[in-house]
Amino acid sequence: MAAPVQTSERRRVHARVAGVVQGVGFRPHAFRLAEQLDLAGWVLNDERGVELEVEGEAALVEEFLARLAAEAPPLAAVESVTAEPADPLGERGFRIIDSRVDGEALALVSADMAPCADCLAEIADPGDRRHRYPFTNCTNCGPRFTIVRGVPYDRPLTTMSGFEMCEPCRAEYQDPRDRRFHAQPNACPQCGPALRLVDRSGATLAGHELDRDPLATAAKLLLAGRILAVKGVGGYHLACRAADERAVLALRTRKHREAKPFALMAADLGTAHELVELTAAEEVLLSDRRRPIVIARRRPGARVAPAVAPGCPDLGVMLPYSPLHHLLAGDLGEPLVMTSGNVSDEPIAYRDRDALERLGRIADAFLVHDRPIHVRTDDSVVRSLSPGLRPQPLMMRRSRGYVPESLALRVSAARPLLGCGAELKSTYCLAKADRAWVGHHIGDLKNYETLSSFREGVAHFRDLFAVEPAVVAHDLHPDYLSTAYAQECEGVELVAVQHHHAHLAACLAEHRELGPAVGAIFDGSGYGPDGTVWGGEILVGGLDSFERAGCLFPVRMPGGDAAVSQPWRMACAWLAAAHGSERPEIPASLAGAVEPRDWDAVCELLASGLNSPLTTSAGRLFDAVAALCGIGARVSYEGQAAIELEGAVREPARPYPIELIDAGDGGPLIIDPRATIRAICDDLDAGVASAIAAARFHEALAQTAAQACAIVARRNGIELAVLSGGVFQNRILLERAAELLRAEGLRVLIPERLPPNDGGIAYGQVAVAAALDRGRR
Repeated sequence: MAAPVQTSERRRVHARVAGVVQGVGFRPHAFRLAEQLDLAGWVLNDERGVELEVEGEAALVEEFLARLAAEAPPLAAVESVTAEPADPLGERGFRIIDSRVDGEALALVSADMAPCADCLAEIADPGDRRHRYPFTNCTNCGPRFTIVRGVPYDRPLTTMSGFEMCEPCRAEYQDPRDRRFHAQPNACPQCGPALRLVDRSGATLAGHELDRDPLATAAKLLLAGRILAVKGVGGYHLACRAADERAVLALRTRKHREAKPFALMAADLGTAHELVELTAAEEVLLSDRRRPIVIARRRPGARVAPAVAPGCPDLGVMLPYSPLHHLLAGDLGEPLVMTSGNVSDEPIAYRDRDALERLGRIADAFLVHDRPIHVRTDDSVVRSLSPGLRPQPLMMRRSRGYVPESLALRVSAARPLLGCGAELKSTYCLAKADRAWVGHHIGDLKNYETLSSFREGVAHFRDLFAVEPAVVAHDLHPDYLSTAYAQECEGVELVAVQHHHAHLAACLAEHRELGPAVGAIFDGSGYGPDGTVWGGEILVGGLDSFERAGCLFPVRMPGGDAAVSQPWRMACAWLAAAHGSERPEIPASLAGAVEPRDWDAVCELLASGLNSPLTTSAGRLFDAVAALCGIGARVSYEGQAAIELEGAVREPARPYPIELIDAGDGGPLIIDPRATIRAICDDLDAGVASAIAAARFHEALAQTAAQACAIVARRNGIELAVLSGGVFQNRILLERAAELLRAEGLRVLIPERLPPNDGGIAYGQVAVAAALDRGRR
């Protein structure tokens, strides 16, 4: 190496780039920029991100550092560029050198991203060597999180390690001027993964042995009404033609999914417009490189089988997010049902043998490939909020395309942390220092299969981000599997976090707030410190503590969990409370849906209190109103009655009466909807349409929630309000409550990067645990 050369004009710096900067083309970006500016030096990946040294004319070195982040590649997310002086060496030329691993992993891994325009152009070009190749990618797109096994993000630590590149691919991979330089999944038809179309045993589909294009054959099978299992980026989908009622019904029957809407895949934005009425904001979400499922209003006359989304005015639509999906949707020429490859209540299949075993009773054929998936990752789901809240997504499920992006912690963790989440919409969260990683959507943590998936996910994140938890936070509920998992952890400190406090804390921490804030936290259920089932709460507090400042009027939940799947039980409970009667009559809207003997049995439970815990749940109130409106006496999936009640609303309406009880003794405010229930029944008996009753109910609850928050805020000198909990997935309620709170002069926070539902609980648990741990030190 040449001896250091010191000159007044020449400068050398040693720099570190933090953020999502591995596997996204950052090193070739630095190389090209240095070459353009005639600078010398080197760049490498290590366990913390990107490290480099650059030397040359002082002004050009400054320009290099400024442009390094400003002109970063599309998939990069630069958090910081720190530089310190180094002795000039007088060298010439800039090099990309081998990755180095010297310490604890701190590098961030990119999420999986949809194919870029350049790659799509190649697969559409008959003259290109990657024409119709379903695994085409480059440094600007393609799989990342689902194939990575460790850091630094290099090919040997991905599931592509078993594919040796051919000479043309290796030349691209080694050329810093090529957009495929160190694109770890780089491949072509000569050397990369390949598709096969197989039957339920895994054998090549009979009669198609000589077919050279499994995609084209798969499209023909779909057009013929068959159901296919399709191996994608993060797992298997089950697919059929969206317009084929017979196929969709068969899929529902085989998958044991009675009514929950299926997601659709449209080949392009124009096709999506034929399915749903897209706003400009929804178009942006749909076209985003993360490619989430976007829930939008169904277009009248859309060519979609009724069984796709029964009882729902909206459809969930996504665009293709891999070359395989682009080719399949293009070959088919019409929208596809693309639903998770599982039997209801199980995690999605992502390993080939497991998929054949679990999906063999559902799919007629399997479109498979030999690129292993390391981490199963379901599709993300979003809604768009109205311009009144400024255009932004409302996250419903955070998974593919978003995970494993990190979130900052408002209070830095003094010790490494794990948050185990709740039960429904399970996720986990690992954290150290000021950074937290929320895992992908696991599902409802109610059986061995989902618990196994949960364990695998936690173990992978622990390895990937080098987090060895010293503190483990969990829900107060003693019977959750997530709580049991926490209690199995050895050598850690356990921290129990109340469910609704975790919702409040998650929203505060995401927005970099400590509190105090007043929060309307509305959901289905959460274990209360008083032993009752909470779910309609007005809280006041911050990250480290909270108080219950208000709640919904408590009623019995007859039969416990049975009331969740049978909303008519909650209708009976609320009627009994509203009329002060132990044996209310069956309303006309439920007369044909409930057997009198079943109604009488529930009345007995209400009178005795047997297996009928008290609840303040806003979700169960929605269930009751939906049942009274004749919308859902029984449901087959969580939240169905509330979703269909929201879907019934056509336009705003004046509110029903609802009482806000303020005893003035420092006790909690009580939101009392008993008069609301009576008014709903009177309206329905008078022939008022259920759509109007639904609208009046929404307005009543939004107004009273906002009023309660405003009173609590004034009492406590607070100007900050939070709206969270699964009930606030309801766009009508959320937008109206936020509007009213702003009119009261409050600053309103809602979850943005995480769901308001239980998918954000683990992050909230970590935020609380970090604040408590820091407070003790």
